[in-house]
Amino acid sequence: MNARLRQLLAFIADEFWILPGLMVLMGIFGAIGTVHLDRSGALPRVLLEGEWLYTGAAAGARTLLGAVASSTIGVAGTVFSITIAALSLAAGQMGPRLLRNFTRDRGNQFTLGVFLGTFSYALMVLRSVRARDEGEFVPHLSLTLSIVLAFICVGTLVYFVGHMAGRINVDTVIELVSADVRASMVRLSTTDEQTPAPPDSFWQGATPVAASNHGYLQELDVEGLAAWAEEHACAILLRVRPGDYVFPNSVIGYVQPAVAGAAEAVDDAVALGPQRVSSEDLEYSVRQLVEVAVRALSPGINDPHTAMSALDRLGSALCSLVTVRLKNGVHPRKGKQALVVPSFDYVGLTDAMFHMIRQNARTSTAVPIRMLEVLTAVAACERDAARIESLRRHANLVLGDAERNLANPSDLDDIRQRRAAFDRAGVAPGADPAAPRRPRNAELPLDVA
Repeated sequence: MNARLRQLLAFIADEFWILPGLMVLMGIFGAIGTVHLDRSGALPRVLLEGEWLYTGAAAGARTLLGAVASSTIGVAGTVFSITIAALSLAAGQMGPRLLRNFTRDRGNQFTLGVFLGTFSYALMVLRSVRARDEGEFVPHLSLTLSIVLAFICVGTLVYFVGHMAGRINVDTVIELVSADVRASMVRLSTTDEQTPAPPDSFWQGATPVAASNHGYLQELDVEGLAAWAEEHACAILLRVRPGDYVFPNSVIGYVQPAVAGAAEAVDDAVALGPQRVSSEDLEYSVRQLVEVAVRALSPGINDPHTAMSALDRLGSALCSLVTVRLKNGVHPRKGKQALVVPSFDYVGLTDAMFHMIRQNARTSTAVPIRMLEVLTAVAACERDAARIESLRRHANLVLGDAERNLANPSDLDDIRQRRAAFDRAGVAPGADPAAPRRPRNAELPLDVA
């Protein structure tokens, strides 16, 4: 699928007003349809004379519809004014970038849509009511449906209060962001054998491709660009991946050998935007979770428990990678490298997860201890020697920071004990902890930084 089309679909899916707008249209056209049904005389007399439909006169109908319309629009304005105030407080504690998780929440969108759709429905039905001197017409079915919608609004209001109370809870936010991290990892990992990247000498003399615009790379049409390279018997090396900022007139790729139209093909395959999105950007999803932890460690908030909760989710994400490998960014066609995109390897992933949290927890004791425990748990699951070495590097950094910044000998002993436990993680009883371990997937190449 074209990158710009995917960008448009992602924009539509994330925009707050799309679902409420559709529900407003449903209210308008639903009112037109029910009023037309009332005018047609197709409703059986038994139903009209029964107790289930509204049977009042025009004056009562106008009063009823006016009450429904005024109350729904008033409640909608009040509820969402309070919501914005709550989100402002949440943004100060957890970061403004996480507000996107609230605006794209379907529960919030549905609530606003119910109130606005009911308001639109009541207004459209109200305009059709006629008194006796105007040629009396009272749409009994439409009025009955407006009463039903009013009760639905009451139930939606109760749901919304509970929904928002849960969504602004920091543990709920952390879980939502960690779900984005896991989803990104699923998209960017594989169990299949991958084609190795061509050596650097392959690209000697390659023709550079310059960017024609600027912004964050939000979507990349990998399949389309690889197919173009295959069709023109060339190979393309990109220097940017989703999430990178593209500077105008900077070199974003190379083509080997030179082919006419390569710059246009690369330009058509990339979709740039003013902000990073998480659909194809694993690092962005990780940094959202890290931002929650870093803000929790700030002196103004001082909430180490939130930081430790974020570390638990990061460790869980790493454990989910034990049986798979991150894609290396090579996209072959007919056995030949057609497109090479920079990949996000295990070393870069762990650096993005742990560096900022460790740097902001230097004077803390509980957070470094929990970080070492998380690293130990991941190492106990992992059987890839290169990955364990990356985890060991972070464990050594935690210990080094503690030895420089912590003056309490008891705190240092606790951290040293956790560091020693890391070396014992994943080693069978009686085995030599220093002996190299055979990878679990021995037939697959190791992830090497």
